[in-house]
Amino acid sequence: MLPPSVCRVRDYRPLAEARLDPPVRSYLQEGDDGDNVRALEAARLIPRPLCSVGGGHTRIELFGQRLGHPILLAPIAYQMLFHPGGEKATALASAAQSGQMVISSLASQSLPAIAHAATSEGGPRPWFQLYWQENRQRTLGLLRRAEANCSVIVFTVDAPIKRATLHLPDGIRAVNLEPGRASSTARSASGTVFDGWMAQAPTWDDLCWLREQSDRPLLVKGLLHADDAARALAIGCDGIVVSNHGQRILSRSPAALHALPAIVQRVAGRVPVLFDSGIRSGEDVFIALAHGATAVLLGRPYVWGLAASGALGVAHVLRLLRDELEMTMALAGCASLADIDRRQLVS
Repeated sequence: MLPPSVCRVRDYRPLAEARLDPPVRSYLQEGDDGDNVRALEAARLIPRPLCSVGGGHTRIELFGQRLGHPILLAPIAYQMLFHPGGEKATALASAAQSGQMVISSLASQSLPAIAHAATSEGGPRPWFQLYWQENRQRTLGLLRRAEANCSVIVFTVDAPIKRATLHLPDGIRAVNLEPGRASSTARSASGTVFDGWMAQAPTWDDLCWLREQSDRPLLVKGLLHADDAARALAIGCDGIVVSNHGQRILSRSPAALHALPAIVQRVAGRVPVLFDSGIRSGEDVFIALAHGATAVLLGRPYVWGLAASGALGVAHVLRLLRDELEMTMALAGCASLADIDRRQLVS
């Protein structure tokens, strides 16, 4: 049953937090996403009454997949921490809402099981978020396992240093990763960062190599500079995800929305540009699209729904956002996503 008190996505947060143990609650909310949220809330929209919006819709096609809306579920690790249904529940909900999810490298359920949940009712094959795995050999192994189950690869590059902030309970682990050695933190002449943690971080050469290993669409997630986006396109990447990782990595990075227009301008329509970080409402989705995004990734809010009500909660979060997006489009005189652009923004 859905909670009767929920009228908007934010209403799920206190319900989720009441059900989560304090360490898990802190892990979910880690990082200050406030700059992203405030940047979206500060944007203002111009209503356009008297426009005919009959037959309007939110459908979109991405990499050969027809989706009912432009709201993808972002990769979030260890979803069994939040609900026993874990990533499979998220996949079922996304498919039920004609959507798409991106499976985390740190998923707590197997790729075949999640992919089956996504496709069993006619949904598309899910996408996969790839973290670099120490070296090329280990990364290639994970890539091949992903390719067997997923349709698009999203390479996350903005989190080269992954610090454990939560002791995982028994029975929850990154089941799709091979066991690896612990990263060395021994000090060198350059300290623990440059020749320690960062020695295993991917480089532009590694991105070139990765592009050569797969014929699947390859997106790069975590770019905030237009020059980096242009370089990724020159390598042959098929899309950009503008994201500051919810400010979980570099707390003083710019709000993702502020970085979006310059990257959209540099990409100039050659590949899709997706937006991630701070989405809390259908109006936020519209604002990101008006700034040039092709689609958005939704993070913490769908996990609030998952923690509160499992697959039904995730599906309800998506339905609420879709309804809000449709209402915003109608009030702004937009019958389709193609009608949304900067003309609806107060400059």
